Amino acid sequence: MQEAHPLAPFTPSCAKVLMLGSFPPPPNRWAMNFYYPNLNNDMWRIMGLVFFDDKDYFIDGKRFKETLLKDFLNKQGIAIYDTAKIVIRENNNASDKFLTIIQKSDIKGLLATLPECNHIITTGEKASEILLSDFDIKIPKVGQSVNLTFDNKIVTLHRLPSSSRAYPLALDKKAQFYRAVFEKLDL
Repeated sequence: MQEAHPLAPFTPSCAKVLMLGSFPPPPNRWAMNFYYPNLNNDMWRIMGLVFFDDKDYFIDGKRFKETLLKDFLNKQGIAIYDTAKIVIRENNNASDKFLTIIQKSDIKGLLATLPECNHIITTGEKASEILLSDFDIKIPKVGQSVNLTFDNKIVTLHRLPSSSRAYPLALDKKAQFYRAVFEKLDL
């Protein structure tokens, strides 16, 4: 059964970077109505470590601090969306391995609404694969970057590790990759 993306892009007007995942987990895994909503996903722990040296900064027990997250993202100029707009979950779970992409998101159109955004962070291999499927560019290794052109706008793609706990890298090591990029971008 086809599933459409349930969230609108999160696009602060001053966004300098666009973080792209693949697709949200099934709604029964959500602890909030926002991106990376699964408590078993480490994205908000990574961001807590990178910006506040506290992996629990955005977590309140069994919930995320959604308002605090959105305020932080707005202040930092970080937009968020996903590379897939319509999918089929082959195994009815959150695994990217079993996602069939029916329709990709219009990232080019999204970037056109973010005039200050010159950087994209992909949060895993599937997101990178989907984004780069329209380019004749090999997927960079984790921690590497490549330049992409969208309607005469050059955007640097930074491939970072998946925040999923299924990705075999310790939380602090993942945070090191993210910290390096955010420091490079002066965020």
